[in-house]
Amino acid sequence: MTEHSASVRILPRRMVRCMVYLITRVLYRLRFSGSQHLPVSGPAIVICNHVSFVDALVIGGASPRPLRFLMDKPIYDNRWMNWLFRLVGAIPVDTERRDTGSLRRALDDVSVALSQGEVVMVFPEGRLTPDGEVQRFRRGLDIILARNPVPVVPAGLSGLWGSWTSNKGGPALSKWPRRFRARVVRHFGEPIAPEAATSGHAEARVRALKQEADGWITPPKP
Repeated sequence: MTEHSASVRILPRRMVRCMVYLITRVLYRLRFSGSQHLPVSGPAIVICNHVSFVDALVIGGASPRPLRFLMDKPIYDNRWMNWLFRLVGAIPVDTERRDTGSLRRALDDVSVALSQGEVVMVFPEGRLTPDGEVQRFRRGLDIILARNPVPVVPAGLSGLWGSWTSNKGGPALSKWPRRFRARVVRHFGEPIAPEAATSGHAEARVRALKQEADGWITPPKP
């Protein structure tokens, strides 16, 4: 890939990231902590608890570096939004039941992105939380790290449970928005070396970071 073609690819992503950041700043009262833990260069994986359909936008819009993120293929294929997802380099993944070979193709795309020094964001729970709490991590992170041993940056997200894009009170996107300018916190933790980033350890770190983020949303009463 030439330097010119790389610039053509990266520039729209930066523009979109800036636009997303401004929009989320309007919609939410955002607090970001630990951004210094994201490596300034080189490949990395960001992992986070999955609360709502806007998690990737909130995290990616304010990230110091552009993030590629895995997302459900039915959402990726949305006729109105697919152009945006392709522009920002989202990586679609479907269940093997619906699309045999989808997981392998997604893992190949992740490997290519990491080999090019990009940052990929993964929600290891594999689905939106049904109760606001961190669910058990699936094997996806282990599989990615077996192919690409890179640093893992854990993150905790709080404040989006209860929004119309979360599963509280009914399936996500099935309710009318009721909150505006809600407090939302994204808290990055220190990177985990790939050899130590087992699903169990990574899950524990994300749980701890989410708990810290929850404390900023609802500080303890004196």
